[in-house]
Amino acid sequence: MRIDIITVVPELLSSPLNESILKRAQESGHAEIYVHNLRDYTDDKRRTVDDYPFGGEAGMVMKIEPVFRCIDKLKSERDYDEIIYTSPDGITYNQREANRLSLMKNIIILCGHYKGIDYRIREHLITREISIGDYVLTGGELAACVIADSVVRIIPGAIGDEASALTDCFQDNLLAPPVYTRPSEFNGWKVPEVLLSGNFAEIEKWQEEQAYSRTQALRPDLLEE
Repeated sequence: MRIDIITVVPELLSSPLNESILKRAQESGHAEIYVHNLRDYTDDKRRTVDDYPFGGEAGMVMKIEPVFRCIDKLKSERDYDEIIYTSPDGITYNQREANRLSLMKNIIILCGHYKGIDYRIREHLITREISIGDYVLTGGELAACVIADSVVRIIPGAIGDEASALTDCFQDNLLAPPVYTRPSEFNGWKVPEVLLSGNFAEIEKWQEEQAYSRTQALRPDLLEE
């Protein structure tokens, strides 16, 4: 899978995209992630990527020309399944969307910044708008990292234990059951006996019951979907 991220502050992406699972997935060839500095697609000495909005509203707006040039160049080199814009008013990101994106071959993520981007970009170039929550960030770079991490980790082969990704929270609209490790008793606090029993049928039943009860208590909205 290839992910191209377009940003005005590439420095924000260097560490998150080159550590842990994302680093290993790129080294093993399961994922390619490229960061493109939007300022490289400007045509003035100041490398200007923003301008004042028409209508006199406060704030600045990302200019249409450099975004168009960057996306146009990338599209001339390969076909893209999705061109994503990180935006507070996009669809709310969830595991279902991460699963869907993980099946794609090439995607672009355009990081929003300033007051937003010239709306014509959204009308004519963007195929998917995604929000990671009902709040506003300084820019879409952190959202792009969230999307990249959540997508790459479920690509087959990206992590050592593929079954682990399949049993994560939200994969079946349930929260994960509690997990424990050694020692079996600490400070008088004991691990549930069923997990020490070796009876895998009973363990699986316990895990399913715990997943359901925790979801019912903490995220009942998931059970309504």
